Amino acid sequence: MSEYILEMENITKEFPGVVALKDVTFKVKKGEIHALVGENGAGKSTLMNVLSGIHPYGSYTGKIIFKGAECRFRNISESEAAGIAIIHQELALIPYLTIAENIFLGNERAKNGIIDWDETNRRAIELMKKVGLKEKHTARIKDIGVGKQQLVEIAKALSKNCELLILDEPTAALNDDDSDHLLSLLETLNKEHGLTCILISHKIHEVIKIAHNITVLRDGRTIETLDNSGEPVSEGIIIKDMVGRELMDRFPRHSAKIGEIGFEIRDWVVHDPLDEDKVVIDHVNLNVRKGEIVGLAGLMGAGRTELAMSVFGRAYGKKISGTLIKDGKEIVLRNVSDAIANGIAYVPEDRKTSGLILIQDIKRNLTLANLKALTQNFVVNEDEEIKIAKDYREKLDIKSSSVFQKVGNLSGGNQQKVVLSKWIFANPDVLILDEPTRGIDVGAKYEIYKIIIQLAEAGKCVIMISSELPEILGITDRLYIMNEGRIVGEMKTEEATQEGIMSVIIQSSDRSDRGNQNA
Repeated sequence: MSEYILEMENITKEFPGVVALKDVTFKVKKGEIHALVGENGAGKSTLMNVLSGIHPYGSYTGKIIFKGAECRFRNISESEAAGIAIIHQELALIPYLTIAENIFLGNERAKNGIIDWDETNRRAIELMKKVGLKEKHTARIKDIGVGKQQLVEIAKALSKNCELLILDEPTAALNDDDSDHLLSLLETLNKEHGLTCILISHKIHEVIKIAHNITVLRDGRTIETLDNSGEPVSEGIIIKDMVGRELMDRFPRHSAKIGEIGFEIRDWVVHDPLDEDKVVIDHVNLNVRKGEIVGLAGLMGAGRTELAMSVFGRAYGKKISGTLIKDGKEIVLRNVSDAIANGIAYVPEDRKTSGLILIQDIKRNLTLANLKALTQNFVVNEDEEIKIAKDYREKLDIKSSSVFQKVGNLSGGNQQKVVLSKWIFANPDVLILDEPTRGIDVGAKYEIYKIIIQLAEAGKCVIMISSELPEILGITDRLYIMNEGRIVGEMKTEEATQEGIMSVIIQSSDRSDRGNQNA
């Protein structure tokens, strides 16, 4: 019997005008964790969608052999019935259903057409214990964090008796602790239960830490499979295979030319929109100079996104108070339109939900925030719109068939470039970037960093939020540290370390705990 549980041979998949996969061969041994890496648009997710039946048999060429038999999956139900489960980056959970209900959604425990709730709850508790989820099985999905939601997805896959689990960017939205917990769980399921896993990830250090073998795709082709079971493969080798060249520096070098203070937030207070007695942002003060990249560091839930959105035309929060000062003058932003009119831009952390209209093309998305620049007598000059879109597509190297391609069909890195193009075209003075490289490969990250530096060199005030401390340390000039809705530290980036930042966060939490006890 073959040592491989999965063999994909000469897989070719085409979309209109694009060859997404070209003669890809991919083999996974039974009982291993096999990582699949590559730049955005390399074909990783497309290959897994072929495997799971999302792209059905007949829409591609090549052969899939699973457990020694050729498979021709017409839909995802057929691949699940064979023992293959896929967990996408965008989780497929129903927020208002309980954990138990979500685990067995579409796979209900029933007798004579009636759901057996005793069996459902009993099995859910067993599966939750298996994946290390300590919440009550009756808790609703909306009331638990993203890390725990990932565990629900894994429990859901295990409920279907899967033998091959595919995880597409499972840690992209997780903090370090949740990521470590998830990776430890995968190792446990692999070692103790023999579960075979395919892991797609842009976090190279995680791949090296957990994978037995690493397959690299580039431009829809298989580059090579690296053995990581003995001596760990170096990040440099993986990155070179991914981007086709050596990437000597992870962050572009820049010499900041910092001017006077261009933007200030003074005594900013924001209350929770669902509980107006709860303070989410607690008397925050910060400033950004022209030409400066200021980082906002902190753990998930520290309040960084809430701060950014509340500043951006009160897009978040209730009972907001405080003062915003731009170029030495107070500005009042009652809504998002006011923010844009006053030269403030915000690139959200979730580009698909809040940053783009996925069913619209590049051209329309790119000009959306500044249509007035193209409008005369309430009519948009479409020729000028096309010209500008082509210009930004070239300047930011947006890989697409044309400016008429729908952004929903672009890779994550190219979608992010469209979001950045939109706000650059709006010509802001202050640009707030919330997790601008989340879910993006190392090569595309480098391109995004160059764009951010160019904006700063043009005299813009840039505020950058990132959960990746190496990124904060690699690109910013100065940083603020947030914890529990407050600024708890400020330092020049050249003097900062990851350990130093975490120490400030821990010390501020300890002080907060002691204050609560004394109260």
